[in-house]
Amino acid sequence: MGILEKISEIEKEIARTQKNKATEYHLGLLKAKLAKYRSQLLEPSKKGGDKGEGFDVLKSGDARVALIGFPSVGKSTLLSTLTHTHSEAASYEFTTLTCIPGVIEYRGANIQLLDLPGIIEGAAQGKGRGRQVIAVARTADLVLMMLDATKPYVHRQLLERELESVGIRLNKAKPNIYFKVKKGGGLSFNSTCQLTKVDEKMVQMILHEYKIFNAEVLFREDCTADDLIDVILANRVYLPCIYVYNKIDQISIQEVDRIAREPHSVVVSCNMKLNLDYLLEILWEYLSLIRVYTKKPGQPPDFDEGLILRKGVSIEHVCHSIHRSLAAQLKYALVWGTSTKYSPQRVGVAHVVHDEDVVQLIKK
Repeated sequence: MGILEKISEIEKEIARTQKNKATEYHLGLLKAKLAKYRSQLLEPSKKGGDKGEGFDVLKSGDARVALIGFPSVGKSTLLSTLTHTHSEAASYEFTTLTCIPGVIEYRGANIQLLDLPGIIEGAAQGKGRGRQVIAVARTADLVLMMLDATKPYVHRQLLERELESVGIRLNKAKPNIYFKVKKGGGLSFNSTCQLTKVDEKMVQMILHEYKIFNAEVLFREDCTADDLIDVILANRVYLPCIYVYNKIDQISIQEVDRIAREPHSVVVSCNMKLNLDYLLEILWEYLSLIRVYTKKPGQPPDFDEGLILRKGVSIEHVCHSIHRSLAAQLKYALVWGTSTKYSPQRVGVAHVVHDEDVVQLIKK
């Protein structure tokens, strides 16, 4: 029996097993087996694959966004509209057959947007170049899921299921579980809160499925068996996702209003160029990008060439983005902006900068 058949058998068994207190251990064990087989499926085969099989693109710019969706939902049209790159768009499915990169120039940042071929059902098993598409999506900073506003939920559920099965978790935080494999001493299990979804016996059964008999496990929040499996496998990617509903010109205004109010959702029309400026604003927000401007002593700030950094960075990161040896030579920095109590404020390397701050670096 091949891996695909084993996965199919386990999925059927999970579907027909009633969820109650008596079956929770059995279900936990089945989920552990399922995750193990799925991770085996994603591992590259030992034989040398055909050359030119993948289509990953060199990472460039300040952030990378993967544009995924079913065939013919308007991904290529969106890429051509937001960037200066032309992606072949037509009214038939599978117009795009490879990964097409484009660059969105927004607020001084260069955001790399990848138009990936349409995903079909069963992509995680390798159908329709699905595995290469998903492999590229794992390297992105953000996923833009393009959906057809005329049939949004069917597509969204199928895509989420495909991404979930290959270890991409959308709009989820990493489970707060401390896990460490030891050489001896058996299982050390603890929790800092009351657990309602798992207990020590289930944790032990799941670890035994992965042939782990000596480990330290500490639950810092009430997590599920799936969260524990994610932590054990340690190959999960947690990405922010924006659901972009295209073709809103084909549905009623009430339906547009209802979809637009859902979390992480943006409604657009690529053909009529509706709401694309708002999509760029949300994109900037979800990527957590900020601009920091530099200033030379006795001169006005350089507002033309800003540094594009991530939220929460310190003066040390600002130094590294200019030159890697600068942080060691820094005496102090003068900062103007919302991160300071008064302007200019004299700060050290640990000071956290905000969007549109002006920084003057003083060397020793």
